[in-house]
Amino acid sequence: MKKWLPALLIAVLLVTFFPRTAITGTSASNENELAVNISLFGEPMKVERPPILVDGVTLVPLRSIAEALGAELKWHPDQTIEMKQGTTRVQLAIGSLSAQKNGQLFTLETAPRLVGSYTMVPARFISESFDMLVTWDRATYTVNINHLQALPTVGSLDNLRALLEKAQGTQSAIYAFATKADRAISVQEEVTNKSAAPSASGAAAQSEAKATADYSSTNTQVAGVDEADIVKTDGTYIYHVNREQQNVLISKAYPSTEMKLVSTLDYKDFNPNELYVDDKHLIVIGNANQRYDHLPAPSVSSSTAAEPNTALEKKRMIYPVYSRQTVKAYMYDIADKANPKLVRDLELDGSYVSSRKIGSSLYLIANQYVDMYHLMKQNDLESAPVDQGQQGQGANPNVPFYKDSAISQDFQTIDYKNIYYFPDSVASNYMLVAGLDLNKIEQGMNVSAYLGSGHNVYASNQNLFVAVTKYAPVQREPLTDKDGSAPADRKLIYPTYEPNTSVFKFKLDQGAAKYVAQGEVPGTVLNQFSMDENDGHLRIATTRGNMWATGEKDISKNNVYILNEAMQQTGKLEDIAPGERIYSARFMGSRAYMVTFKNVDPLFVLDLSNPSAPKILGALKIPGYSDYLHPYDENHLIGFGKETIETTLKGGQGVPDRTAAFYLGMKVSLFDVTDVSRPVEKFKEVIGDRGTESELLHNHKALLFSRENNLLAFPVRVMEVEGNKTDLNGMPAYGQFSYQGAYVYNLDLQNGFNLKGKITHMTEEDRLKSGNNWFDSKRNVERILYIKDTLYTLSPGMIKTNDMLTLKEKGSLLLP
Repeated sequence: MKKWLPALLIAVLLVTFFPRTAITGTSASNENELAVNISLFGEPMKVERPPILVDGVTLVPLRSIAEALGAELKWHPDQTIEMKQGTTRVQLAIGSLSAQKNGQLFTLETAPRLVGSYTMVPARFISESFDMLVTWDRATYTVNINHLQALPTVGSLDNLRALLEKAQGTQSAIYAFATKADRAISVQEEVTNKSAAPSASGAAAQSEAKATADYSSTNTQVAGVDEADIVKTDGTYIYHVNREQQNVLISKAYPSTEMKLVSTLDYKDFNPNELYVDDKHLIVIGNANQRYDHLPAPSVSSSTAAEPNTALEKKRMIYPVYSRQTVKAYMYDIADKANPKLVRDLELDGSYVSSRKIGSSLYLIANQYVDMYHLMKQNDLESAPVDQGQQGQGANPNVPFYKDSAISQDFQTIDYKNIYYFPDSVASNYMLVAGLDLNKIEQGMNVSAYLGSGHNVYASNQNLFVAVTKYAPVQREPLTDKDGSAPADRKLIYPTYEPNTSVFKFKLDQGAAKYVAQGEVPGTVLNQFSMDENDGHLRIATTRGNMWATGEKDISKNNVYILNEAMQQTGKLEDIAPGERIYSARFMGSRAYMVTFKNVDPLFVLDLSNPSAPKILGALKIPGYSDYLHPYDENHLIGFGKETIETTLKGGQGVPDRTAAFYLGMKVSLFDVTDVSRPVEKFKEVIGDRGTESELLHNHKALLFSRENNLLAFPVRVMEVEGNKTDLNGMPAYGQFSYQGAYVYNLDLQNGFNLKGKITHMTEEDRLKSGNNWFDSKRNVERILYIKDTLYTLSPGMIKTNDMLTLKEKGSLLLP
């Protein structure tokens, strides 16, 4: 504490020479300042002088915020300031937009400044640096500072059983119906989870191929937030996952005249799925399995089976082999590309959900199903927690585990007292959220376990949002007789579920993911791109109901909800396009674009500038639909989806005719939204006929787009109909296989789409062998990228190079 004594002395001197009166709660304001209120943990915060609002940022007296948060202060002669609390150290400088937290550089929106004798600092940055939750109430001009929301812990095996039994009971209760009924009705609502293409989103600038870089990067959702993919490049080398061969290939790619394979990473008992690359590291992520030779079996309860009487007898019993899937990540030092050095391996219990990489921070999410059978049947002796670090024979199947070789080669189990649960979203599943700083290997991996699960993941530069569908029972009126009566012994319950979406928010902080809050909205999200964060608000698009229903209560409707920093709803826009569902959405700053579909494709333009009152600005209805929306610029969007045709289907006896839409070939559209009230489809391109597919329609990473290079490319499998375009029933006919490879376009606002050329890895022999269909092959082009003046197409069996301007083939490299 001695080193902080000078700070206290300075504080005393400041009090002596600059007397002040403490102001509580609402701060008075002079003629040049807006009055701002500060609430700390629900109570008005004492401040030395009124806070000020500068360019939308609230500045508060340094000493007031430091004392309120329990941070120590230290001033330096060069007008720099240090704040310290526990292991967190924050550094700022008067008049500078640069700040540091634990050595990491941050850029402030507004610089600290002297106002009279007081040092004024950004309230949000300081508070969030010390793990506070900050929200802004624009109605009352109040900054609310609170602790992050705390979650209860499971605590014990008995409590885990109780939580899961209660959750199961809630779900089972919906099927209950009265006894003595003279008839029973079984109703099952079919729930279909479509993996439609990514709807694009982005609170930051669009993540197209970098204009200033000499090479392209993965098409990601948010600029600055990297996503793992099967192919990456650093501008000289290409790193490529070959899932079929279970290896990773490193090839020297530039210059193309020197293209060669320099290294192969082979794996056993590990399936690589995707990877990350930076200037120091290669991270390979995939799946593995951990084997348990003698898992304790459930207690036997049978008149014909003998129950072991002692713990020793139970230990002597031999049971079948048991295994659990894990998420595994290998981290390599790639200073020598020909000899990558394995420096670390990580493992998480469960199956892979998603990951993100922001700078040197890597975040992983995994789901592990809780073995309900063993959990409920095993007694306490069999399920007792194992010693920290134990794994394999005798391991506890009821708790999750992880490993970080930087700390230990042994698996670490997570005890019940360290497993959290979401009170309203208990599920028989563990969700593990892990984070680490790749440059600080000595710190180890931060792992948190939650009794719950995650389906769709969205990450901004500051926060991680994990969404999961939650089915809640809906109370229905008992069925009655035709006369409306319902005798007591004939009251029947019509069971149904209503899906909602729970969203868990985690603060991303230098390789640690800290739980912040939970929110819930009606309906279900399509995928990760249905979520977006902008100015501290989460915007989320959902579909609620059934698009094939006929009643007003049950028919599908689409919605956008806006949640604040504490995941509390501030605004909503509901009941959009009844009878349709969302096919894609794109959030761009204060606007959102949403495509719904049933028979036609409405493109909606939404204004989200006021988080309390979102509204529709305009809509465009055209045939077809877009599975994925990508920004061309702030007033133009590229849509990737399917062309459709509306056909009349003849009814039968007592059934009226009806219309239905059938998809045809792949459609690429350029939308002009300059006039938001009248969006138009300015250009469109249709590829192939019914059956034509592209990975881009369900994976945004398959797109290469660079506006500066006038370049648009993606892989596609083309199906074409020869002769009659309709079948015997009058419906559109499916095409026959004709092509697989990359379609390369020039695209500009004056001329639209210009097919520059096609690049395939198929040989003539491959084409002749294909027949009417073509499926996965070593010659399927999966990704397109560029390095300087060369375009690279990659399949599992080849890298081919073409001149980016003329598409003239330069060469190729066969891969093992």
